[in-house]
Amino acid sequence: MTHPAEVRIRVPASSANLGPGYDTFGLALGRYDEVIAEPAESGLDIVVEGVGAARVPTDESHLVYQAARRAWQAMGEPVPGLRMRCVNSIPHGSGQGSSAAAIVAGILMARALTADGAARLDDAAVFGLATEMEGHPDNVAPVLFGGFTIAWMSRSGGEAKAVRSPVHPDICAVVLTAETACATATARAVLPPQVPHADAASNSARAALLVHAMAHDPALLLEATEDWLHQRYREGMMPQTAALLGRLRRSGFAAVLSGAGPSVLLLCTDVPTRSMIEQPGFHADEVAIPVDGATVDGVPFGASMSMLRTAGPHR
Repeated sequence: MTHPAEVRIRVPASSANLGPGYDTFGLALGRYDEVIAEPAESGLDIVVEGVGAARVPTDESHLVYQAARRAWQAMGEPVPGLRMRCVNSIPHGSGQGSSAAAIVAGILMARALTADGAARLDDAAVFGLATEMEGHPDNVAPVLFGGFTIAWMSRSGGEAKAVRSPVHPDICAVVLTAETACATATARAVLPPQVPHADAASNSARAALLVHAMAHDPALLLEATEDWLHQRYREGMMPQTAALLGRLRRSGFAAVLSGAGPSVLLLCTDVPTRSMIEQPGFHADEVAIPVDGATVDGVPFGASMSMLRTAGPHR
């Protein structure tokens, strides 16, 4: 049984890793996709506007719809007819969490269109299902909860968990969106199965420092965003991004690969001019770091925060 009313889902972009926090750290970005959906008597009608309008499939292979189907299956609910309009502004294949946003949007859409959906698929189950579809929780967590998140999989049972950590009010985010795209699977394929112990130790120290820098001391962001686990191994497949990262960091900017790339995220307290940071093939935009993540008809996901531990005040 489904509700007849239209629902509106809004999901933010996100940047994962933030340098040393590989598959763990995530940051919500104030750039949004929206899905407006209502049940139909039968069939599937999908309209896509904005980013990907000419390329995204509008049949059952659409990722939002695939996620919705998984959610209905998890609730033991038959898949209804559906009319769905997707208004996209998150770049695809850019390291800004477009797939996580689509998965979250689909799951929340299905839950909102289902009677007693929140009881039949609670917030923890939403997080778990989205993580299962995405493959790891680092992008899913900020899309759902907003802000700066630390996510992990429990060793016992493989449950997805997350905390939201504070963001210093002076920290700003600038995204340099690449004109080219790169699939996450391609970027992950170049990573080695093992890294030197010294690199792992250095990375652990920087990841811990980054949590402190984000909350209390932005002056440490440049050192705190050093990475030994993934960025150097990806340089050969995205040379323009590697050149941009190198130039920005030599100039004193805390720049990191945004997710798997090829876009770049810059964390700063004084937003530089575009002429200082842009290079051909990239477009710079300052974006907000939203406190809230996904919303359903304007209500933030997990408003009760019953399954998310929050470490102190947050931006």
